[in-house]
Amino acid sequence: MSRCLTVLATGPLTTVQDAGRPGQGALGIGPSGACDRASAALANRLVGNPPGAAVLEVTLGGLAVRAGADLLVVTTGARCPGAAAHNAPVRLAAGAELRLGQPVAGLRTYLGVRGGIAVEPVLGSRATDLLSGLGPPVVAPGDELPVGDPAGELPGVDLAPVPDPPDGEVTVRVLPGPRADWFAEGAAEALTGTGWTVTGESNRIGLRLDGVPLERARSGELASEGMVRGALQVPPSGLPVLFLADAPVTGGYPVIGYVADGDVDRCGQLRPGQTLRFRGAVPTD
Repeated sequence: MSRCLTVLATGPLTTVQDAGRPGQGALGIGPSGACDRASAALANRLVGNPPGAAVLEVTLGGLAVRAGADLLVVTTGARCPGAAAHNAPVRLAAGAELRLGQPVAGLRTYLGVRGGIAVEPVLGSRATDLLSGLGPPVVAPGDELPVGDPAGELPGVDLAPVPDPPDGEVTVRVLPGPRADWFAEGAAEALTGTGWTVTGESNRIGLRLDGVPLERARSGELASEGMVRGALQVPPSGLPVLFLADAPVTGGYPVIGYVADGDVDRCGQLRPGQTLRFRGAVPTD
């Protein structure tokens, strides 16, 4: 029997993700990788994979796969109905199907398979970068995804006691950005003093936030500057964009702050309509 997963359905979006392509920004290549890195890493640990093994990132459920051989699988991140393997590795027998419903809370679910998803790497990574088009194509019904051979010891964990992503208001830490002089007095206090609503225009590139616009002291654009995951860029509309995994390498709008790296994973689980608050000092001078 073939060690593979046959894709029967994908839901709104399913991609292959791993630890990404860090360190290649000078070549114009963003890191990409899993939006919620902690959940992807947990999936790999629970099935005994190396940390950088590829998993499936499933947005808002809907994935259905059939095992081509006996496989050990697990889901982490957003809990989907039908995922008996959530935070707990289980055997998926040859010919058996796994079907994920829509999660009650959270946005992205990670399906880890012992041996990892063994599609061909591109520039050292199996991550699908939606902005640049690098990496394997978006997963589609009918795909047969190869699964690698097991390479590590099983951790012997029956269940990881990890909380599900929250479905209400989320607060994250924010650090000062490099362009405070581009914002009017009081903009920093406005950023941290109010809640921001995640809009339906959000994706793996970034969260678009709605609220009271931040007033800028200058108009126009900057010369392009380096951009990173977690940057809070403010376009002329005054409504921040929080960059996620597929962030551009450069940008021309001022960055008012950076979400602390450990909190960006939590932002990758936010759904449209949820409220995001920023906590921290972001000086304007």
